[in-house]
Amino acid sequence: MRYTPRDGRNIEDRRGSRGGRGFGSAAPIGIGGLLLLVLSWATGTDLLQLVDSGGGAGAPYVPESAGPVEASPAEQRLAQFVDAVAGDTQDTWARLLGDRDQRVPTVLFRDETPTACGQGAAATGPFYCPADRKVYLDLSFFDDLSRRFGAPGDFAQAYVIAHEYGHHVQNLLGYNERVGNDRAGANSAAVALELQADCFAGVWGHEPSQGGRFQRGQTELDPGDAEEGLRAASAIGDDRLQEMAGGRVQPERFTHGSSAQRMEWFRRGFTTGDPRQCDAFAAITQ
Repeated sequence: MRYTPRDGRNIEDRRGSRGGRGFGSAAPIGIGGLLLLVLSWATGTDLLQLVDSGGGAGAPYVPESAGPVEASPAEQRLAQFVDAVAGDTQDTWARLLGDRDQRVPTVLFRDETPTACGQGAAATGPFYCPADRKVYLDLSFFDDLSRRFGAPGDFAQAYVIAHEYGHHVQNLLGYNERVGNDRAGANSAAVALELQADCFAGVWGHEPSQGGRFQRGQTELDPGDAEEGLRAASAIGDDRLQEMAGGRVQPERFTHGSSAQRMEWFRRGFTTGDPRQCDAFAAITQ
């Protein structure tokens, strides 16, 4: 995957900051919540409560202290990559949504940071907070994605970013409201929400797969990149993660969909580039 570095406007860099506790009543959405569920299955403790607690939503972030970002050249290149993918993803949705679109940053942090959805932690993985409309990412997750989950590659990383921005699109279009208390089960609205976000990630991936965009200062895919995305989607299916946690596959506890489903919906968006093909709610919920 090739990209041209941008000007940093698509990231909010908190890697050199320390902040107070986050607070808010909205639950984070995305791969981060999935990783917490893996730990919950393994420990028998509902770790989602650690990031979904507290009082009013939408509280501003006020750092206690801030300093220059100290990072290796490799980490800085990764931050540039996130900026480029976040910008390109949002350019795609700006064209598709028109006046309904709203650009939001990806917040880069280390270890933990306050959010309007509670205290964000690196252990949760990437997530989208609907209360403050921001994507949150500790760059160390990409090492876990490669080593722990067996999904290496730059397009696997891009899939994760595009999935979280898929949740932002859902928030703008009102899909989040369909979930309500329907939080688990193979045919739940929660699973439909995640599969639709996978499809929306594929919608973005369709455009750079067409070639010729790199010369215009955006991203372009190389041969094999689509397979990296599919491998990442498969690696974080509920069935595979339940097995990794040492348990049996329990569809009644699914929150994100099986590996096969995640691959199917990502592929649907990737091959068509049409968000109208991403109605997982009609296909999944009963």
